[in-house]
Amino acid sequence: MKNLPANLANALPFWLTLGLVPIAVLAAAKGGWWLALIPMSSWGLFSVLDRIIGTSDENADPDTPDQHLFWHRAITILWFPIQFVLIFGLLAYAMRAPHLDGSERFWLFFGVGVISGTVGIVYSHELMHQKNNLERWLADLLLASVLYSHFRSEHLLVHHRYVATPRDAVTARYNEGFHQFFPRVLRESLPSAWNAEKAMLARKGLSAFDLSNPFARYAALQGGMLLLALLIAGWTGIGLFCLQAFIAVWQLELVNYIEHYGLTRKHLGNGKYERVKPRHSWNATQKASNWLLINLQRHSDH
Repeated sequence: MKNLPANLANALPFWLTLGLVPIAVLAAAKGGWWLALIPMSSWGLFSVLDRIIGTSDENADPDTPDQHLFWHRAITILWFPIQFVLIFGLLAYAMRAPHLDGSERFWLFFGVGVISGTVGIVYSHELMHQKNNLERWLADLLLASVLYSHFRSEHLLVHHRYVATPRDAVTARYNEGFHQFFPRVLRESLPSAWNAEKAMLARKGLSAFDLSNPFARYAALQGGMLLLALLIAGWTGIGLFCLQAFIAVWQLELVNYIEHYGLTRKHLGNGKYERVKPRHSWNATQKASNWLLINLQRHSDH
């Protein structure tokens, strides 16, 4: 395994995700079977490219200073305004486009959800791990746009600590099918995130309903997104907005299902487990998919 320099040439493949935006706009303008272009591009095209381009286990130099990562970080920083305009711009367009019937609007926003799940949530995952407030706020905004804001709390406070243990809702159990995993995660992750934030506030002597609880911010941001959808496109707009959010979350949890499926850490007693190691994640080194997912499939590195 060798390190790659963090330069523009090595960052450019990660900018291929921008190509999904004109594809979505073209699909909306044409309607009909053109709407299949969106999932075909993000699911099918990158799978074909994986077969052609192959794999790579090369890493960027871990000692690269942040100021030299501009082009790698810029795409994640720019994505929220792009996704925001895409979602709400297409909401406004779809409700006024005479060539799009109800089923075509459904499939258009199914495709939008593919984008906001494949790109938006993945980028939010990267942004929430950064130290500066701008990037963390962008993570919150991206998650609010798919009505899954609590993912930040659940991921940082619960998943990181309890991955590959029974206390982590998003570690798929051995022999647990996705049809069982997905509803379980939807049922368990929200209270898990709330309880983690509540416990953190309690250690500071604060109530769970203190305004410093990020759930206050989550509620405000998600409420704002829903209100905007209502103002732009009425109750149908809320339905379409929620559709793309559901598809995005479904994709996220499908990835979560695979990343730690059936893996467990040794219990050491007294509620403690062995340290998290590379063997507690499944990994994939396909180049094209890792361009799309900004190396999320190299999960042990995370």
